[in-house]
Amino acid sequence: MTRGYHHGDLRAALVRASLDLLAEGGPGAFSVAQVARRLGVSTAAPYRHFPDREHLLSAVAATAARDLAAEVTAAADAAGTDPVDRFAAAGAAYLRFAVRTGAGFLVIFSAELSEVDDQERTAATRALMSGWIDLVTATGDRPMQDSLHLIEEQIALAQGYTALYTQGFFHRSSVPVDEIADRVALGSRRLITGDASAP
Repeated sequence: MTRGYHHGDLRAALVRASLDLLAEGGPGAFSVAQVARRLGVSTAAPYRHFPDREHLLSAVAATAARDLAAEVTAAADAAGTDPVDRFAAAGAAYLRFAVRTGAGFLVIFSAELSEVDDQERTAATRALMSGWIDLVTATGDRPMQDSLHLIEEQIALAQGYTALYTQGFFHRSSVPVDEIADRVALGSRRLITGDASAP
C-alpha cells in the first residue's frame, strides 16, 4: 500500500495510490485531494501530470483493465481447455479482482471517462474485451450480439455478487470470497448451458 512519496515517478505513484484508495473504499473514496494526501504531496502536484480528476481516473482505468485482463487470462488458462470452464473461470476471476481492488467495470468503463481522449485506456479496454469475446465465442456458435449479451450477463452477475460481498451482505468470516467466486462460476456455466443443475 502506498504510504507517502519521496522520489521517482510521481505519475505512476499517483496511479498506484488511486488504486489503493479504490481497494479500500471503492469509487466513492476516490478524489485527487485524497490521492495527494496519501502520497504526502501538495494538492496541486497531481495536476502537473493530469489536467483533472477524469484524466487521472482514466490512467487508473487503463491500469485496472490491463491487470484484470491478465488475471482473467491466467484463470482461464488454469481452468484447462474446456471452453465453458474457461468462461466460468473468467467470471470468478472478475469477482476476485473487483473485491480485492475495487476497480471493476464500474471504474474501467466509467461513464465520466467517455469524453476523455486517452489512447492508452482505449487500447487496454479493447484488449480486455477482445479476450473476453474470445472466451465466450469459443463456447458455441451464435450471433455476435448474443455473445456480447452473455458477457454483459456474466459481468452483471459478478458485479452484483461483488457489491453484496463488499457491502456486507455476507458474513465474511463464514462465507469466504472463494465461495462467492464459485457461485459466479456456477452462474456463468448456467448462462452458457441453460442448465439450472449445471455443476
